[in-house]
Amino acid sequence: MKPLRILVLMHVDLVPPASLKGYSDKQIGEWKTEYDVVSTLREMGHEVQPLGLYDDMGVIRRAIEEWKPDLAFNLLEEFHGNSLFDHHVASYLELMQVPYTGCNPRGLMLAHDKALAKKILSFHRIRTPNFVVFPRGRRVHVPKRLRFPLFVKSLVEEGSYGIAQASIVPTEEKLRERVDFLHNRLDTPVIAEEYIEGREFYMALIGNVRVEALSVLELVFENLPEDVPRIATRKVKWDWQYQKQYGIDVKPARDLSAAEQDTLRKLGKRMYRLLDMSGYARIDVRVTAAGEIYVLEANANPDISFGGEMCIAAEAVGIKYPALLERILRLGLSYDPLMRR
Repeated sequence: MKPLRILVLMHVDLVPPASLKGYSDKQIGEWKTEYDVVSTLREMGHEVQPLGLYDDMGVIRRAIEEWKPDLAFNLLEEFHGNSLFDHHVASYLELMQVPYTGCNPRGLMLAHDKALAKKILSFHRIRTPNFVVFPRGRRVHVPKRLRFPLFVKSLVEEGSYGIAQASIVPTEEKLRERVDFLHNRLDTPVIAEEYIEGREFYMALIGNVRVEALSVLELVFENLPEDVPRIATRKVKWDWQYQKQYGIDVKPARDLSAAEQDTLRKLGKRMYRLLDMSGYARIDVRVTAAGEIYVLEANANPDISFGGEMCIAAEAVGIKYPALLERILRLGLSYDPLMRR
């Protein structure tokens, strides 16, 4: 690939330094994805300009007009402090006729609304946990069809934000407590779904019309006490010391037959298309002891850091991190918003 002028969009608080020297693991963890992408793109020979954003689209417009990038690498997960607004940034790039990496606005919108995504999948007879949504300011009422325990989380947030062991609630009283807590803490609607006991798998996917399913990954808990639920809490996902202490890791799936892996890959591809996704994504599922597959959620523009799930899945099939980023760049350059391919 010839060298490109790449504008890397990110939250204003996550613009990384030029070097990791002098920073703690906790500090690096805040902007690791941004650092990995920017530094690797530069090592690949591209001219890279990080651009921090919060609530002003004019910042993007000025950078485009003054710097004239070939492509925008979109690492934004929110706009104006709202994770639901990230699809507007992708829409703005389309209006400015600037190619960009990652998912298109429709796919971002559908994936971020977990309830809407589940309704679409249920219509197509893809199994998802039964659920109920609690908007802010509404009384908590549990439909009789739902069975406890329930798993409670934000309707729109990603990255396990707001998820803890207390997210699994055994009674209606505990449900009310958790919903109130999340309403006040996150200021978002809350979704409560039936908790599915089983193994958690991730399908990493990449492509536009032609979609490739990379290696199937599994969230592994090697040293966690037996009475602690195996769920991807905030600590499980982002606390490196906690991961080391309890042997928590994401690895290529073990003990799955070729047929079982093929079933998961096909499901991931089907979901990718049903939710109108493009670029790259991660699909999270749980598989029960009886072999039933439940889709938990779809993640558009998931973590693309070195060592993250997308990187692990790509390396398992022989795609090194720079090659993964190059493939993402090519998909961004070739995506046509009018043709949706």
